[in-house]
Amino acid sequence: MANASLRITKNESPLWRSIVQLESWIGANGWAGYDPYDIRDHAVLKRIERNVIARRVVHACEMLNPLLFRKILGVEKKINAKAMGLLADAYLNMYQITGDIQYKIKAEEYITWLTENFLKGYSGMCWGYPFDWQSKVMIPRNTPSGVVTSIVGNAYWHFYKLTRDKTYLRVCEEICLFFVNDLNIHRIDHNTLCFSYTPVDNFHVNNANLFVAEFLLRIGKETNNDQFINKGLLGINYTLAEQNQDGSIFYWGKDQNEVNSIDHYHSGFEMRCLYSAWHLTGKGRIRDALSKYYAFYLKHMFFDKRIPKHTPNMLNPIDIHSCSEAILCNTLLSGEFPVGEPFMENSIEWIIKNMQEKDGTFIYRLFLLSGIEWRVVIPYIRWGQAWMLNALTSAMLLRCKSDNTLEGSTI
Repeated sequence: MANASLRITKNESPLWRSIVQLESWIGANGWAGYDPYDIRDHAVLKRIERNVIARRVVHACEMLNPLLFRKILGVEKKINAKAMGLLADAYLNMYQITGDIQYKIKAEEYITWLTENFLKGYSGMCWGYPFDWQSKVMIPRNTPSGVVTSIVGNAYWHFYKLTRDKTYLRVCEEICLFFVNDLNIHRIDHNTLCFSYTPVDNFHVNNANLFVAEFLLRIGKETNNDQFINKGLLGINYTLAEQNQDGSIFYWGKDQNEVNSIDHYHSGFEMRCLYSAWHLTGKGRIRDALSKYYAFYLKHMFFDKRIPKHTPNMLNPIDIHSCSEAILCNTLLSGEFPVGEPFMENSIEWIIKNMQEKDGTFIYRLFLLSGIEWRVVIPYIRWGQAWMLNALTSAMLLRCKSDNTLEGSTI
């Protein structure tokens, strides 16, 4: 049962009020929602994809009123497995923060859906996106993704760590079997390999490679599985070798002959994976790489130490995905690197004030143009709401741990 003094403290916290408002909207909305990529799966838009002018016109219309544009085209709301994993994880955070069993029950509802809806026909359990998406190759809907599957896996891992029920750990092992048997693995040399994004591509994408490698390492250490550990370490070696002199890491592997790009949220993904890998292995070279990357990140990826920039050279668009990752990354890393703490606190305050609507949802994008604000308002479930609930509850959980005021089970 919650003690009264803590309940009052939380109710007075802008962070907790933001969480409650967002969670209330999610509960009323249900699981299905729109996604930035769902419109690209529309039959009409697929036909004009290769027409540069038509594509730009469509994109401009979408930015003006993305919600109306989807309704006109009849785009259906869908349940996204990545959102389900993020929300299951967030509700477990809320359970730990408050001790309210209703949050644990909600987390179990999400995890039950995931258990019933994994993709069949692979070596282990896996999940993907409910729409086609065009990269260098077409990735058909419901193609399992290493990124989606590892994020879903985090929810199962959280359940296992909280309850010690090995049913959840066995799902994590099933996920690892998918990674090592079904993803395409490019063996660079005896010390290095790279995991593909999905079974239908041969991409070298650093954040995707790290998501898979870190998860293998984590579950391998827990289960004493040398195969998982070794492949995880070799995958981490690939991305460590990709690090630039300034500490940054590009989205694409340098051997893919792509335009080298750095953005806020993929950088955050990579740093959080490196942080975990460092703690799992104790290897100083991983910490050194992380420290260098984090220094680059704090210097180049924020405006005024509070607003998440889109890229090192561009403030706009201020994307809600960058906002959630700014909170998640700094929440995780600032304990080891205290220089990040003011970035975390300032960002949380700015994001809640500038990106959250009265109904609790977070807008998609904000453009700040010579004193003029242009807001792109649509409550994307996976891209915005699920990531933000996960980020905000992670920050609140950290505060409770720091204050020693946790009320939920931490078995």
